[in-house]
Amino acid sequence: MSTVNRRIKSLPGWLLALFVFVVLMAVGVQRDSGPSTPQERVDAVAQRLACPTCDGESVFESRGSASVAIKKEITRLVSEGQLSDDEIVKTIESSFGSDVLLVPSATGIDSLVWALPVAAGVIAVVGLGVAFRRWRMATEATVSDEDAVLVAAARRKKNDER
Repeated sequence: MSTVNRRIKSLPGWLLALFVFVVLMAVGVQRDSGPSTPQERVDAVAQRLACPTCDGESVFESRGSASVAIKKEITRLVSEGQLSDDEIVKTIESSFGSDVLLVPSATGIDSLVWALPVAAGVIAVVGLGVAFRRWRMATEATVSDEDAVLVAAARRKKNDER
């Protein structure tokens, strides 16, 4: 019975640790110091966009003519100072289509690209935990009342001999 009590008592500790981990991950993902200079803003936006004529390169990395033109457009929009980085990305996306986005948007169907692998990982970890617990419980030998009485008598006899 004491092993069950220990397991029950340790559960809140694990839940607290899981909660702290989730909160820290959420804060870490949301925290963004952001670029401080106009050139850093241009670079940050260019890193979010894919080169429309190159395979697997961002506008920031590519030296293709389309990427150079997009970088000039980004620089112009940043220097005007009227649009946020997200609005600049949407402006470029409206011109070139959604294929220019390196990171899918976090809304609608695109959010499944991010949510499904995380959900599958959580389900897999929970499933493994349940499977290991069942396996451990199945392999633990159960002690009958008669065996417990025999062990108690043997301990008393050993203590009496001392």
